[in-house]
Amino acid sequence: MPRSTNSVASRNRRKKVLKQTKGQFGRRKNVYTVAVNALEKGMQYSYRDRKKKKGNFRSLWIQRINAATRQYDMSYSEFMGKIHKKGIALNRKTLADLAMNHPDAFKAIVEKVK
Repeated sequence: MPRSTNSVASRNRRKKVLKQTKGQFGRRKNVYTVAVNALEKGMQYSYRDRKKKKGNFRSLWIQRINAATRQYDMSYSEFMGKIHKKGIALNRKTLADLAMNHPDAFKAIVEKVK
């Protein structure tokens, strides 16, 4: 008995890959074998960068807190050390938001820590 192929399923598989690589440059968007490689590499980057994004935001928050505490003659590490000693349980995201959008509230925290 000859081997049967399921051309409907294989076409759908290929269409799925080509749909996901839409917007890529050159042959990456319309040649299946090239598109598969491009898609796999893109998926690796997206997985890695979902993890990296969290670290990027943390470093942004630290920069904002540091810039805000320098206005009150204090370094970031000094401020964070004192805030933990006082038992103020605010995370970096919240502190950075206060520093950017509510400077009076941030000033009150700094005064309490000093």
